Order: sequence, then structure tokens, then C-alpha cells
Amino acid sequence: MEHEAHRAEADEVTVEVVDPTDGRAEHCLARYYAELDARMATGFDPDASLTPDPDEVRAPRGAFLLATLRGTPVGCAALKLPDAAPAEVKRMWVDPTVRGRGLARRLLAEVEARAVAAGRPTLRLDTNGVLTAAIALYRSAGYVEVPPFNDEPHADHWFEKRLSQPSRADDQGVPGTT
Repeated sequence: MEHEAHRAEADEVTVEVVDPTDGRAEHCLARYYAELDARMATGFDPDASLTPDPDEVRAPRGAFLLATLRGTPVGCAALKLPDAAPAEVKRMWVDPTVRGRGLARRLLAEVEARAVAAGRPTLRLDTNGVLTAAIALYRSAGYVEVPPFNDEPHADHWFEKRLSQPSRADDQGVPGTT
């Protein structure tokens, strides 16, 4: 019964592109940064991080995705489309109260679809080792660990995926629930 309730709730989640300065986007980012600060042994300082400028995650240079459940922001992910470089996933976060219901996989699949639509064959991301669920998600979606491609001070894992093949998320009928 609980699984069915989670599935119904996941079906109520909407994902839309918003401006990264939208208050709901800023709410998600603030929650994400606070969680990182609490979980990382050395804390998290967004000012020391390679945080994308809002223009880097706005069309045509990217997109900022916001997930809401009954109007409440519950997740986000950004796509960055730098010139002459692979596309990047930035600032992917899902509220702890809705984790385990397929939303992160859904956001990742949406970012991948937008990268493909923009003609980008490769998608990269960086993350921190304390984010074990995120690392497991990336690996299960076909991302492979690569040498560092940036100087992000909070990252200790870098991943890349060739987008010419669908992710396992797509193979399983996601977006939706897992």
C-alpha cells in the first residue's frame, strides 16, 4: 500500500524549466547547500564552489529544472551547455522527504534529454563521495568515473556519459517511479 501511495505521489510531481533566480529555485539551492554543509566533513561554501552563473543555466546556454509536489518545491537540477565543451549536470538535489521515489532519476533523464536535444553527445558531472545515493544513481544510469575535468574544490568524483545510448532510466520507463 505504501509503495502505491509513493507512486501516486510521484505522479503528482511536476518538472518545469524556471529561471534560476526564481524564489522556488533559490529555495531548493539553499536547502541543497545546507545539506551539503551538514554532510561534508569540511562543510560546504557555495562561494568557494564552481557555482554556475544564472546565465549559464538559462536558455540558450542551459536550463534550470524545478520539481514541485502539489506546488511545493521538492527538487532541482541544472543543465549547463558551455561552448566547445561537454554539457554538465549541476546542482541536482531532491528533498529528503521525497527521496526513493524516482524523482532524482526523472530529473537526470530530463537533463539528459535536453542535452541530446541541444546536440550534445556527452554529459558530465562532479560530486562528493558523501553523496553515496547520488553516486549509485549516476552509475546505474550509465555514467562512468573519469579523471577530474574541473577544479571544483568540493568534488572528489567526476562522471561522464555518452548520450548516444539511452540510460537505464529510459530503459525502465522512467521518468516516474522506481
